[in-house]
Amino acid sequence: MNTDMSKTQTNNIVIFDTTLRDGEQSPGASMNLDEKLRIAQVLEAMGVDVIEAGFPIASDGDFEAVSEIARIIRNSTVCGLARATRGDIERCADAIKAAPRGRIHTFISTSPLHMEFKLQMEPDAVYEKVKESVTLARNLCDDVEWSAEDGSRTEHDFLCRCVEAAIDCGATTINIPDTVGYAVPDEYADLISMLFNRVPNIDKAIISVHCHNDLGLAVANSLAAVQVGARQVECTINGLGERAGNAAMEEIVMALKTRADHVPFTTGIDSTHIAKASRLVSTITGFNIQPNKAIVGANAFAHESGIHQDGMLKHAGTYEIMTPESVGLGKSTLVLGKHSGKHAFSEKLQALGYDLGDNAIKDAFKRFKDLADLKKEVFDEDIIALVDDEVVRVNDRIRLTSLEINCGTVHYPPKACLALEVDGESKDCCSTGDGPVDAAFNCIKELFPHSAHLQLYQVHAVTGGTDAQAEVTVRLEEGGKTVNGQSADTDTMVASVKAYINALNKLLVKREKSAPSALSA
Repeated sequence: MNTDMSKTQTNNIVIFDTTLRDGEQSPGASMNLDEKLRIAQVLEAMGVDVIEAGFPIASDGDFEAVSEIARIIRNSTVCGLARATRGDIERCADAIKAAPRGRIHTFISTSPLHMEFKLQMEPDAVYEKVKESVTLARNLCDDVEWSAEDGSRTEHDFLCRCVEAAIDCGATTINIPDTVGYAVPDEYADLISMLFNRVPNIDKAIISVHCHNDLGLAVANSLAAVQVGARQVECTINGLGERAGNAAMEEIVMALKTRADHVPFTTGIDSTHIAKASRLVSTITGFNIQPNKAIVGANAFAHESGIHQDGMLKHAGTYEIMTPESVGLGKSTLVLGKHSGKHAFSEKLQALGYDLGDNAIKDAFKRFKDLADLKKEVFDEDIIALVDDEVVRVNDRIRLTSLEINCGTVHYPPKACLALEVDGESKDCCSTGDGPVDAAFNCIKELFPHSAHLQLYQVHAVTGGTDAQAEVTVRLEEGGKTVNGQSADTDTMVASVKAYINALNKLLVKREKSAPSALSA
């Protein structure tokens, strides 16, 4: 992959993924180092051009994550975010130094509203900061991206002035974000066209767009900008991001691929990796994918209406504009049950996009056998939940070792007895509550005291049937920090406790982070 300026003259669109930076800013979407590395490797495998790995100045943990991603990623450009300050930019340069292709992404607000109330700076001072920050970044790295935060609400004259200065000072990518998701497609396209018409050195840089989804227009705005000359799109897996999220990468990629007749642009993305990346990000962050989500939702290729089913049987093209296989959802005829062997299970894992080592396959197969004893048929969704539930939690400090619940019309109040392993030390207790879930959660609080507030407790079935695995999501908030925990099990109570513990483990990681204010959007 290559992100040089010649792409400005072509129909290739640079895909800039910010799942690990902007996506992680979504409340509750914290990730540990191992989780970030797994996502980065999946992004590279699917052909992402630029991976924005984090905000190095935010914390030692963020710096370490960007540094490790820079060390292991060979093909994609690894990018770090930096405010327009010397400390941010130098820290970013240090974090990406091991990358074969590194990028410093520096930004400053340019809208009247942001300059007055957020920065409390006059426009001339902001303009000087643009020149100063881009010059410093360019002296430390050959690949520099500059962003005009709140660009869609910036006065045109001032925006042109800042863009021209940034390019003169060495920026090779200019990003015009719709930071608060305020723009509409024709307005946003006109803004990008205006820059091409008015900035004299605009041909020396790639124009990038970064759209938020507050009005549900992030993908539409991004595509409108591409049609008038933007050649980089900043996006995230599943549209993850703060507030209503960002433009969803899978929607951008498949829109370009499916409607090449109308938007004749290409990307380097292997779309057959989309489903795998979507599942991984959902599992790690604890953000469930809504069933009717475009491209990756459970209903995206489902047809319930009799008229639709009849049309599908006659010709798939009647109601499907793309195939499930094109996004990595190829249907398998291999049905697994308790009599299935390790070889068939390994084949299924490969078909689902998992590449596990021998020991991991052995452990997963044992859990599969345990699950198959409880269920007549084990569906793909069951295996995905089973593998993800274990693999993404290998470094948890708190683990469930046993759980017993007494509840119902006979046992009142409900009682939970559980045992935890906390940093290698075994602890156990019994507690009561208003219900079995409350009793179990009270037990956890007794064994691992904390002040986190339960904001969300949500249960849904992974598949149909009374023997389905329950997938539970728990959201905890402590001191303004929010985390989501997730787990799946055929026993809803076990899944509930594991999800709560998963959230606590993420909260421990979050406690170590203290991201600075004024993050870019």
